[in-house]
Amino acid sequence: MKNFRRMGLMALAAVFVFTAAFSSFAAPKKYVLKFNHVLAESEPFHQGFLNWAKRVNQRTKGGLEIQVFHSAQLGVEEDIIEQLKMGANVGQNTDSARLGMYVPEIAVMNAPYFVDSIEAVMKLNNLPSIKKWEKELADKHGIKILSFNWVQGLRHMVTNKPIRTPGDLKGLRIRTPGAPIWQESIRSLGAAPVAMPFGEVYVGMQQGAVDGADLVYRNVTGAKLYEAAKYMSETKHILLINFEVVGKRFFDSLPASYQKILVQECSKAGLETSRVMEKEVVEIKKDLAKRGMTIVEDVDVAAFKKAGEAAYKALNLTKVRDQVYKEMGKKN
Repeated sequence: MKNFRRMGLMALAAVFVFTAAFSSFAAPKKYVLKFNHVLAESEPFHQGFLNWAKRVNQRTKGGLEIQVFHSAQLGVEEDIIEQLKMGANVGQNTDSARLGMYVPEIAVMNAPYFVDSIEAVMKLNNLPSIKKWEKELADKHGIKILSFNWVQGLRHMVTNKPIRTPGDLKGLRIRTPGAPIWQESIRSLGAAPVAMPFGEVYVGMQQGAVDGADLVYRNVTGAKLYEAAKYMSETKHILLINFEVVGKRFFDSLPASYQKILVQECSKAGLETSRVMEKEVVEIKKDLAKRGMTIVEDVDVAAFKKAGEAAYKALNLTKVRDQVYKEMGKKN
């Protein structure tokens, strides 16, 4: 009887061990990244993020799921960045201006007339200075950059008067994000910068809280700003480079293979989306013209570029820019 009972207990223990082992094998840990951005659902970036999410899900066989939230559904950008720094499983589409709040030098990538093409952005990926800033963001601040291959395009002035020279901006209140490089860039070009969330620009212009904004073409159609502004003046003052970031703590918690896939697919989707946005500008300009907007192309870009030097000087970024240019083999 005792032997029978002993055999029964051993058999039961074996079942428990087998079940635990099988469960561990059959149901590997699943990871979820909640990714937030402020743009409208209709914008190419949103579809680009969905493409990224789909490919990551496929390659990890469902092990890593990216849930994409448009229109700041998870909260404002600054709050999301603080959350991911603490280890939350959230990510954010941001820019070097905001990252410059942690590593001041990286803000140079958001300065006036820094670079002007997707090809130039691709070169930045491998530069020693950029790699150094990325490491500092991760090691000191817990912010992991996945990719900055996401280029929204050149920013121009969206106003109710034509802008051809820096003097035309005098006395105008131009909406821009609150980070120092954004503020100084707009100030250097001749306007008074006003910090305001992107989602408030339409109402802000209609109510007169601001006289305009600096935006890429797709922002104007996405937010229907052609209803609030009459002119799009091609100042081309900033090539808007976006950064996709997650928390270093969350990133480090992923299996090495998942980390590689997450970065690879982010960079791939970013470059694809950037090319799409670059090509669609011609059609967007035609559409805005049909909707009553005047596209001002005869802008004195040389005068604006000269004025923009003040932003580099104000934030001590002139030497930083020159060093990056040296690494790129680019002349100022």
